[in-house]
Amino acid sequence: MNEPARILIVEDEERLAHLVGDYLAAAGFSHHWLAEGSGVADWVRDNRPDLVLLDLMLPGRDGLDVCRDIRSFSQVPIIMVTARVEEIDRLLGLELGADDYVCKPFSPRELVARVKAVLRRLQPTATASDTLELEPHSHRVRHGERTMELTTVEYRIFETLYQAPNRIFSRDQLMDRAYEDGRIVSDRTIDSHIKKLRRKLAELMPGAELIHSVYGAGYRYEPAAVSND
Repeated sequence: MNEPARILIVEDEERLAHLVGDYLAAAGFSHHWLAEGSGVADWVRDNRPDLVLLDLMLPGRDGLDVCRDIRSFSQVPIIMVTARVEEIDRLLGLELGADDYVCKPFSPRELVARVKAVLRRLQPTATASDTLELEPHSHRVRHGERTMELTTVEYRIFETLYQAPNRIFSRDQLMDRAYEDGRIVSDRTIDSHIKKLRRKLAELMPGAELIHSVYGAGYRYEPAAVSND
């Protein structure tokens, strides 16, 4: 029998933390609660939870700093919980590697649904029909017996997305990975490379949509089975 997914709740409001914990338990998850930001990264490193529910406003160390700490060594899914809905906070959180946001006040049922969705999305079931292989020395992508050659920039962008399935990367992050000489290029340049990448991948795997746009945030790679339509 599989162990239940373990969720770390980082929330300084005790009543809310217990409420969320009760709903998670009812949905079949195990959970642990920490009330402040200090020590969260060490706990994650030592205990390896399956997902972190991370409040933005915390005593000791705020949620964005905690997210940055965790991302320095782990790709554990992180859902940030916040009462601050300014776009700058949302974007900054995603650039630091958060996987989703929930804004206070929220329904505990909705939060549990988001937890399930993120875990489902970040644990795709790959099959022989949807597996891609990267060939770094030739800058090619292989699917079965077929290959597609990419430009150096296209390859760097795709390699970044491919190595972290379902994680959202901002255009600035992709720009930094694609241009190692630090040159300045516009967002439209990255969008143009993504468009060409999609076209090439569509030729390699007809019916599969692999690179997804996330409005206001960037792009993510999502492994997907080939459609039979």
